[in-house]
Amino acid sequence: MFLLRRPSAAAIQAFVAREAELPFTYEAVGATDNSPPAGFDVDHRRASLGSGKAVFVAARKALRSWKQFDLGWVDALPEDVPIAEGNVVAVLAKTLGIWSLNTARIIYVIDEPRRFGFAYGTLPGHVEAGEERFLVEQEDDGDVWYDILAFSRPRHRLARLGYPWVRRLQRRFGRDSLAAMRRAVAEASPDVRKQ
Repeated sequence: MFLLRRPSAAAIQAFVAREAELPFTYEAVGATDNSPPAGFDVDHRRASLGSGKAVFVAARKALRSWKQFDLGWVDALPEDVPIAEGNVVAVLAKTLGIWSLNTARIIYVIDEPRRFGFAYGTLPGHVEAGEERFLVEQEDDGDVWYDILAFSRPRHRLARLGYPWVRRLQRRFGRDSLAAMRRAVAEASPDVRKQ
C-alpha cells in the first residue's frame, strides 16, 4: 500500500489485523530454508558481526527486537511483535516522499544454540511477492555472521513500473540492515565493542 503520509499506529494495527488471516502471495513458502525458486530476484548478503559468545547473544537479541529494521527509512511495526511462527508484522518504508506499508507473516523460526533467525513471507498487502530470512550464526571458530536471504518479484503495478528503483532499494536495505545489526551488537555491551 502506497501512502502520501505516515499512517497512524491505529491505522497500522488495523492493516495488520486485516491481513493476519490472508494467504501468502507466492507458492514456495519456506523456500529460504532450502533454495529460492526460479522466477524471482534473489538477494543474499552475509557479513561478520565479530567473534565470541557475547557477540552472538547480542546479535540474537537484536534480531528478536527487530533491530535489523532500525534504518531511519524503514521500520518493522509494531516494534514488539514476538518472533514466533504465524505472527504478522508491517514493514513501513519512506522513499522519495512516499510511504509504503507492507505486511508479512513469520513462516519459521530457527532457535538453536549457535543459530537464531526467522523468515517471513509476503501477504496481499505487500507490494512484492516473496520471502526473506534473517539469520545470525556462530561458527566453530567463534565468528558470528549475519545472513539475509531473500527472493522476490514485484506484485503491485507501481513496483513493476519502478522495478529498477525497487531493486536499488532492496540492495540498500541489505547494506543498511547489516549496518544496523553491527550498531546493535556494538551498543549491546562494552565487551562486544572491544572485539
